[in-house]
Amino acid sequence: MDSKITAYLTQKIRVINKTLEALLPKASTKPPTLHRAMRYSLFAGGKRIRPLLCLAACEACGGKESEALPTAAALECIHTYSLIHDDLPCMDDDDFRRGRPTAHKAFGEGIAVLAGDALLTLAFEILAQVRPTRRYPLSALLFELAHAAGSHKLIAGQVADLEGEGQKLSRSELRFIHRGKTAALITASLRSGAMVANASPAKLKALTTFGENLGLAFQIVDDILDITQTREQLGKSAGKDLDAQKLTYPAVIGFEASKHEAARLTRAALKALAAFKQKEKTTLEMLARFLLCRQS
Repeated sequence: MDSKITAYLTQKIRVINKTLEALLPKASTKPPTLHRAMRYSLFAGGKRIRPLLCLAACEACGGKESEALPTAAALECIHTYSLIHDDLPCMDDDDFRRGRPTAHKAFGEGIAVLAGDALLTLAFEILAQVRPTRRYPLSALLFELAHAAGSHKLIAGQVADLEGEGQKLSRSELRFIHRGKTAALITASLRSGAMVANASPAKLKALTTFGENLGLAFQIVDDILDITQTREQLGKSAGKDLDAQKLTYPAVIGFEASKHEAARLTRAALKALAAFKQKEKTTLEMLARFLLCRQS
């Protein structure tokens, strides 16, 4: 990995984790089992991609990191909740996540469900304290994340993913799953970062297109890694998509075509940043290229 991106990720993830630590209830807070479970999953070593994109979008639009940190933390709470629920026996039934036993394996199914519920709710408690900007009232930010995490986007994608197991579905149906399950929250991360920076409509539109393409590319890379990497490399069970007969890009269009499609979508994402000056978009470009070439 390039030393520049390594240094950037190390520094930003440290700041994000410090923010999350300050916002999460202490493990000893009653009921302690619930708060330990929330912290167990949230601090299990995630890549913090969504908060990173939120911070990068804010800075690209002229905002300060401190302005975007609460929103970045809320995004990570939503993402982690979705992973806890996604791993449950009634969903993907996975035993490992981020290199350790999943929440339901460590705390039982009931506490895992409630820990996910609590993280989702906490996200909006955090968001409710974010300062509005001239163009974007607090209601716009709340709607942005609620819509991305709701029955039209993230949950819609998860439902379609579950119902598509073992089925022969079309490429458009596959895109619907990926747009909802993955791309929606990635796009919302970028858009919300831009909103807290009071971004111009042109820049918000550019980041929307950037996020939609980047989110699809991200999921395709995930699909590829599921069949090429080990559990140790991924930090979660490998080969699960194949075993569950899930609808993935390699299953629908083939392995090589999937790599080309991820690269094409990344190029489309980068092209969408034409509304930004070079010094404004450098970090976003660096993150897009990193996500395309990642190995976990």
